[in-house]
Amino acid sequence: MDSFLIDSHCHLDRLDLTAYDGQLEGALDAARDVGVGHMLCVCIDLENFSPVLELARNHTQISASVGVHPNEREGRDPEVGELVSLAQDEQVVAIGETGLDYFRSEGDLEWQRERFRRHIAAAKEIDKPLIIHMRDATEDTLAVLEQEDARDAGGVMHCFVEDWATAKKALDLDFYISFSGIVTFKSAVELKEVARKIPADRMLVETDSPYLAPMPYRGKSNQPSWVRFVAEHIAELRGTSVDEIAKQTTDNYQSLFGRLDSGRNVA
Repeated sequence: MDSFLIDSHCHLDRLDLTAYDGQLEGALDAARDVGVGHMLCVCIDLENFSPVLELARNHTQISASVGVHPNEREGRDPEVGELVSLAQDEQVVAIGETGLDYFRSEGDLEWQRERFRRHIAAAKEIDKPLIIHMRDATEDTLAVLEQEDARDAGGVMHCFVEDWATAKKALDLDFYISFSGIVTFKSAVELKEVARKIPADRMLVETDSPYLAPMPYRGKSNQPSWVRFVAEHIAELRGTSVDEIAKQTTDNYQSLFGRLDSGRNVA
């Protein structure tokens, strides 16, 4: 592979490192060995933001985000100003993950929508893109993005699992679409169609590791190196090469999150 891949969404602080004697360096080396040159380690709660940020500060191939996942209830719920302040760090390239998830939360979920709006406001204020989580809340997620003028910040629909009609609505909001290991599942018929149709300059690839391992490792603890299986499958669906998918998705990542500094590209 001449071009390198970017895992645009992973949780390196949560990886199962048993295969690497408990050492993150083993997972990073495994990723590098298959052409994964960069990873975005995504924050889901403020209590663990510092370790996520330290990973980015200590490894040239890692960037970070800051945000609170829509299902998180135990920790601190940030105001706009706190998110903006934390996102000032040059290693933080995005706000999120944020969004709406009605699958795991019950009752009156206005608190989720309000949290989501604060994240959008912070992203617009600091001019950094959003990482959007959307599960069983498609209509409301898109509505909030529209109401809050989220296109002014831009962002990505992470781990996209919806149909083409929904993808078009997200694209109309100037958001990117990111494919995880789910696209490799035999049952993901509509998602495969999205992967075929999406404009080349609007797609990203991710693992969401340690979750959602792709075929042939479905059900295992995911890792960044397996993003190549996602890229290979999308290349097959689109009738192109893995190298072309790597080049295009890396260009797209840089367009969205900012160009990688020369010192941070280690592929």
